Amino acid sequence: MNFVAPAGFDQYRENIPRGVIKTVEYNSTTVGNLRKALVYTPPEYSSEETYPVLYLLHGIGGDEMEWYNHGAPQIILDNLYADNLLEPMIVVLPNGRAMPNDRAEGDLFDPEKITAFERFESDLIDDLIPYIDSNYPTYSNRDNRAIAGLSMGGGQSLNIGLHNMNSFAWVGAFSAAPNTKTPEQLVPDPEEVSALLSLLWLSCGDQDNLLHISVGVHDYLQQHGVAHIWYEESGGHDWPVWRNDLYLFSQRLFK
Repeated sequence: MNFVAPAGFDQYRENIPRGVIKTVEYNSTTVGNLRKALVYTPPEYSSEETYPVLYLLHGIGGDEMEWYNHGAPQIILDNLYADNLLEPMIVVLPNGRAMPNDRAEGDLFDPEKITAFERFESDLIDDLIPYIDSNYPTYSNRDNRAIAGLSMGGGQSLNIGLHNMNSFAWVGAFSAAPNTKTPEQLVPDPEEVSALLSLLWLSCGDQDNLLHISVGVHDYLQQHGVAHIWYEESGGHDWPVWRNDLYLFSQRLFK
């Protein structure tokens, strides 16, 4: 696969089938209130079919709307479907800041808010995934569930995905942030990770100040013989990189 998305991959195309993206509310026992997520259902979605699910996470400055506002995921995915490059899947865009006021406001690095990103693991596993599996026609097994994210969400995807391999077989981190656990914590048993994961993806821009975090994980995986994809791309810690990552990563899922 070419690692650079073609021109126009994230531009709106006329006259192609479109998916639907909408906001849902689920009850979070973890946080103790109703929380919002966006859900994208693919073109020609039918409740008679069954679908795998990708959980796609945002960065420290965002919420469940961040990908939608800056990343055009629905356009990227619609175009991929039009080109017959994607398996039909549901994509869930949650809010990874699991606290009562989960808006991206005030001091984003406040310790309570950082802790809320850690707490999201429980919210996702105990509340959001069960909600999606009961309200959508999903395959509710690990082989049909993926997690990926950008920056803070990239760190979350590694921390949560590798800690819950009974829930996820596909894990991706785009420009993972300093919340990423050490490689030794992420992968204490390299053989188990190799045996259980269908895909482990790491990518980062070559001008990104956080590149060393992804490189550290990549080096450790390489030293321990853990199969993964490492992609160091042209760019910084910004949306052109993450849009490209979504385009590339999503095509590898559930195949």
